[in-house]
Amino acid sequence: MNLEAFVLGSGGMMPLPHRQLTSMLVRREGELFLFDAGEGTQVSIRRLNLKWKKITAIFISHMHADHVTGLPGILMLSSQVDREEPLYIYGPPRIAEYVEQNRRLLDMYINYEIVVREITERGVLWEGDGYTIRAFPLRHTKMCFGYTLEEGQRPGVFHPDKALALGIPRGPLWSQLQSGQEVRLEDGRVIQPSEVLGPPRSGRKFSYVTDSLYFPEIASEVEGSDLLICEGMFEHALVETAVEKRHMTAVQAAQIARDAGGVRKLGLIHFSPRYADRELKALLDEAQLIFPNTVLARDRMHLPLEFVD
Repeated sequence: MNLEAFVLGSGGMMPLPHRQLTSMLVRREGELFLFDAGEGTQVSIRRLNLKWKKITAIFISHMHADHVTGLPGILMLSSQVDREEPLYIYGPPRIAEYVEQNRRLLDMYINYEIVVREITERGVLWEGDGYTIRAFPLRHTKMCFGYTLEEGQRPGVFHPDKALALGIPRGPLWSQLQSGQEVRLEDGRVIQPSEVLGPPRSGRKFSYVTDSLYFPEIASEVEGSDLLICEGMFEHALVETAVEKRHMTAVQAAQIARDAGGVRKLGLIHFSPRYADRELKALLDEAQLIFPNTVLARDRMHLPLEFVD
């Protein structure tokens, strides 16, 4: 089962010629989830040839323009295809007003249901087949949330030799055991999955954190992330500026990844426009001194999340 992330935009505050505003898209099998919708989101979706009509839900971190100005275009774009399922939008207070005012003032043609749900506290927002999407509070100049998409545990490795030793014939019963279901044999014996499977294996976890003042409790929210996308807006020499504006430096993002435990990869995002692309290496170098497996999130980058075992 594929789980992959796409960087639609990596910039903060204002778009640059080759750096659109912050937005991430996560694809899990046939479902697409959009995290923020900065200006230019549509452009990257088209250039990556992603099927926007399959966007199931959109999760907005906070009500600042560089995270929502791409949303009206997405809503209008979705009317150009045959969409039968509702589009869900989650975000802090006033996201519903923003959506409704844009629909009214722009006289949008919308031919599908839009369900907007405002959030004010941490909690699970979405429960899918084997995964959940959860929100947790950040600390910015406006109410702001980070998000995680986390899969549940998978059954352990199937051992055919154990199955054969128990007299379980090859075929459908093996598949049922591999999926975690008990089976009954013709002789009346009930075989539990634990008799032929190894210990449970972990699922995968994607975490998204922007914009926020650094505070150490973020680490506990993103613990065990296979991919942590976290803002690293400034180099650490500008930490006072970051505190004033309630943002983070690349060093602070790396500290979160290090302290969380179990984070496999950190992707820095939401770069200040003061840094040209060639200057972003300074942020990367600082972060890698603390958390070596750090990359710069570049527009239209593809980041697959693989199973550990």
